[in-house]
Amino acid sequence: MKDNKKFFLGVFIGMIVMVLLAVGLVDLAFQNRNVRMLLFDTVKKMSTISSEETESEKPGNVSGAAIDWNKVTDKEEEIYNTIDDYYLNGIDNDKMKDGIYKGMVDSLGDPYTVYYNSEEYKQFTSSSSGTYSGIGVAVSQNVTTGAITIVKTFKKGSGEKEGMKPGDVIYKVEGKKIEGLELSKVVSMIKGEEGTFVKVTVLRDGKEIEFNLERKKLEVDTVNYRMEERSGKKIGYISVSEFDEVTASQFKNAISELNKEGMEGLVIDLRDNPGGLLDVTCEMLDRMIKKGLLVYTVDKNGKRVDEDATDSDSFDKPVAILVNGNSASASEVFSGAMKDYKAATLVGTRTFGKGIVQSIVPFGDGTAMKVTVSKYYTPNGVNIHGTGIEPDVVVELSKDATKNGKYDRKYDNQLNKALDVVVDKLKK
Repeated sequence: MKDNKKFFLGVFIGMIVMVLLAVGLVDLAFQNRNVRMLLFDTVKKMSTISSEETESEKPGNVSGAAIDWNKVTDKEEEIYNTIDDYYLNGIDNDKMKDGIYKGMVDSLGDPYTVYYNSEEYKQFTSSSSGTYSGIGVAVSQNVTTGAITIVKTFKKGSGEKEGMKPGDVIYKVEGKKIEGLELSKVVSMIKGEEGTFVKVTVLRDGKEIEFNLERKKLEVDTVNYRMEERSGKKIGYISVSEFDEVTASQFKNAISELNKEGMEGLVIDLRDNPGGLLDVTCEMLDRMIKKGLLVYTVDKNGKRVDEDATDSDSFDKPVAILVNGNSASASEVFSGAMKDYKAATLVGTRTFGKGIVQSIVPFGDGTAMKVTVSKYYTPNGVNIHGTGIEPDVVVELSKDATKNGKYDRKYDNQLNKALDVVVDKLKK
C-alpha cells in the first residue's frame, strides 16, 4: 500500500510539474503573446478564489468553490487504493495517469481543448505537415451529427486500394466506436508508423464493413487545380482540401501555372475543408489581398493581435469561393476576409461556424495540450463562432453530384453557379 501511495503522490506531483513546464514553455507555443503571466495568475487565483465571489468576478469565468489540492490528492489516492484492493483485472498505471490528465481537460467541456499523450502528440504534429503515414483518405465531420465521413480517397493510399469510397462513414477504429470524438482525435488514431496496419470499420448503406489497412508514407496534394472553360472564358479552378504547411506554396504555384495558361477568373473550392494552420491561411490571403488587416484575435483578457497583409501583390481578377457546412476554421478565416474586402463572391451553403483559435502548449515529457486561447474576427469585426458565414449566393448541392458516393462533375451545380458568377463579373 505504501508503494501505491508513493505512486499516486508521484502522479499528482507530475501534474503540478506539467503545469509549471507549460508556464515555462508557453512563450514559444503562443508566439510571444505574453500568456506566461496569464497562466500563472489563473492557476494562482483558482487556488484562492472564494465561493462567495460572483461569476463575473471570477478570473476566466471560474465557477464553484476553490480547489483544495490536498483533498483532491487524498481522494484520488483513496480511489486508486480501492481499485488496487478490489478491481478484478490488472491496472495499467500509464493509462491511468493519462486518464487523470485527460479528465482534467475534458471537464472543460470544450471539444477543441485536448490533452495529447506523447504518441498522440507525435501524430498530431505530423498531421499538419502535409506529409504523414496513413491510409490515404480525406474526411470531414458533420456539424450536426458529428459523423465523420470520407469525402475523398487518394490513389496511392491503401484506403482506395482496398475499396473505401467517398460517403463511407467511419464507425470504428481498432474495434472501438469513435462516436462523439473530435475529428483530429480520430485522424490521429488512424495515422501511425509507416508499414503498420490499422482496422477501420465504416458504415455503408447501413452495413458495417471492416478494412485492415496498411499505413503508407504519403505527401498530400492539398491543392489541386485545372482550367475550366465557361462561355468562351478561361476560368481557373483551385481546390484546397486543408491548410497544411505545404499548402501556401502549392496554392501560389497553382495561381502561377493557371496565369501562364491565360486564366481570366478564378474559383477557389473550400467545400469540406476542415481548416488548418492560421499562418498558412494568412500567407495565402496575403497573395490575394493588398496590404491591410486579414484577421485579428482577442484573448480572455481582451488583448487583440492583428494579422496583416504585407505582400504588395494582389489578385486582380474576378474570384468566387465555394463553401459548405463542412468549410470550417481556417476556411472561414480565408472566406471571411475575401468577403469583407469584396475580393470574392461566396457561393454554396452556410459554413461550419468555428470562430475560435487553438494553440499547442508542449510539455517537457513529450506530451502536449491543444488549448482554446482566443476568438478570431474577420476584418469587419465579425466573429462567426456558432453561426458560420452566409454565402452571397446560396446554392444547395444537387444530390446527383454525389450519387452512389461518387462525385460527378456534370451535376455539380454549385461549381457551375460559381463559374457563372465569375463570367458575369468579367462581362461587366
